[in-house]
Amino acid sequence: MILVTGATGNVGAGIVRAVAAAGEPVRALSRSGATAGLPQGAEAVAGDLNRPETVRDALDGVRALFLMPGYEGQRAILADARAAGVERVVLLSGKSAEVDDDNAVTRYMRAAEDAVRASGLAWTFLRPVSFMANALSLADQIRKGDEVRVPFPGVRTADIDPYDIAQVAARALLSPGPEHEGRTYTLTGPQSLLPGDRVAVLGEVLGRELRTVGLTDEEARMAMGAAFPAPYAEAFLRFFADGILDESQVLPTVEEVTGQASRTFREWALEHADKF
Repeated sequence: MILVTGATGNVGAGIVRAVAAAGEPVRALSRSGATAGLPQGAEAVAGDLNRPETVRDALDGVRALFLMPGYEGQRAILADARAAGVERVVLLSGKSAEVDDDNAVTRYMRAAEDAVRASGLAWTFLRPVSFMANALSLADQIRKGDEVRVPFPGVRTADIDPYDIAQVAARALLSPGPEHEGRTYTLTGPQSLLPGDRVAVLGEVLGRELRTVGLTDEEARMAMGAAFPAPYAEAFLRFFADGILDESQVLPTVEEVTGQASRTFREWALEHADKF
């Protein structure tokens, strides 16, 4: 049995589908215990990662655990997992965990990795760059008109499709041997693009002439402050306005682990065009 936390999220839902497709029993944990959208054979359970006691029963019979970062109950859940006989954990972290900076995002990513290292379980860390799904934040603007305002217009990133993160996670969870143990996988998409490049692709997919307008850093600060808690908005500004995080490099990790090339932004856009 494999337990997937965050099972209704971008990555978690893909892992549940991949594990089920491989014929492995999978337990999908979310706060609601929702069953909608789960593949046949997946077991839905309710649990809150901030309340370890609500997760404890879901660990019964589990041999591998996919864990989300940033929750207060993580150390207790890992201790319960070890006591329940779980053999290994695959942690969703982020490339920001490698940055030497004391911002809110880096702190919680590092704390999550430290907790897993201290757990006594075999582990694999996934450190993806920014998600292609972040482009969904532009959907409201695109529905209203052809002008699309974007933060950090001069910053290239090799955004990754959450589908590819899920495929790597599933390989690490399903592997019966030590191939993925103690490995940290930095995951990227196949192209390093500017925000305007992604807007142009969206325009082509939607059959529209979209115009990109870059925000100043101060405008980006205001926009992010309205969308995120202040410490997280400041972290993103540190990453991309101050330039302490470089997500521009394209790496072959997804193909090396899964045998399949990572998906392009155009492929992601075609799949999600109905959201715009």
